[in-house]
Amino acid sequence: MQARSKLIVAGYLFASLCGKQMTASEVVAVAQDDTLKKQVDEGMLAKTLGGRQFWGDVHHFRGWRIQQNVFTKHYRLIDPGDVRHMWGSFDDCAATLKKIIEQKQLKPGSGAAVVMIHGLLQSSKCMNSMGVTLRDAGYTTVNFDYPSTQISITDAAQFLDRSVQSLEGFDEINFVVHSMGGLVVRAYAMEFKDPRIKRMVMLGTPNRGAELADITQQYWIFRAAAGPGARQLGTRPDGLIPRLPAPDFEFAVIAGSRGTASGWNPLIPGDDDGTVTVASTKLNGAADFGTVRAIHSRLLRNEDAISQTVSFLKEGRLCPYRDPQPIHPEAENCHSENREPISETVPLVEAFAR
Repeated sequence: MQARSKLIVAGYLFASLCGKQMTASEVVAVAQDDTLKKQVDEGMLAKTLGGRQFWGDVHHFRGWRIQQNVFTKHYRLIDPGDVRHMWGSFDDCAATLKKIIEQKQLKPGSGAAVVMIHGLLQSSKCMNSMGVTLRDAGYTTVNFDYPSTQISITDAAQFLDRSVQSLEGFDEINFVVHSMGGLVVRAYAMEFKDPRIKRMVMLGTPNRGAELADITQQYWIFRAAAGPGARQLGTRPDGLIPRLPAPDFEFAVIAGSRGTASGWNPLIPGDDDGTVTVASTKLNGAADFGTVRAIHSRLLRNEDAISQTVSFLKEGRLCPYRDPQPIHPEAENCHSENREPISETVPLVEAFAR
């Protein structure tokens, strides 16, 4: 009985760390992903799931993507509707894309792009609400997918570099990142540079390590299931996160909070979004910092967080009605009232699943 109770608790903790719960249908969908099976006729167009946990993006063009399989290392070309058009080497996929560009007379991107990067056990689909507002604001959005449970944070940065390099025609590139996605950009900035990068907004990123990750690491089953990236999320001083530099371009941090001393999750210290503490999100060097009343998984759909993200990308400040609040050791919190109501009595695990 004691062992069973520990497993249940560990399950809740892992769901919290990921910012969501895997439903039975999602598990089946992942298992049926066409990345694990090869059709006899490789030339046949095939609907895919778009790459969730087994593919990483390496090339983007007007919604078309070339992805690499993390297991077999082969590539595929998928269109904006996630239909596969080629399977094989990168050169094969690039050649097919070139023909499609010529046939459809597609033009390269221009102006300002925003690369949107998801967190652990998520995909670019979770950025949809944010993407709509960004496009309305005049940005071209780029949905970057990486296999968050299969590779390390530094390996994900390699995929990101190839994707950024492929963004021809844009004279400005920005990032909007959620949770572990912010650490992927920090790992990218440690090794790669692109003069077009202007600004970034980090939402719920555990910039000082996630205390919840320290707890889940006690359970071997979750150390194995979460993958190498999740195992790098802890607060150990000899871990990866303390070695990651702050970006050398302008960035802001938005943290989810409850506005109370204990936050949403009693298992981690201080105010939090149920998964990441407010204190952990702070990264010295940020041009601005703020909090919104939201749990971790709702940050990307929170009205205040979305509007502040657009404001920072446009103006270099999260809130047009107050001065920026740069992060330094004595930085004060900036709390804003979330216009999206959340019940004070919402059960902890139910809150994580939303």
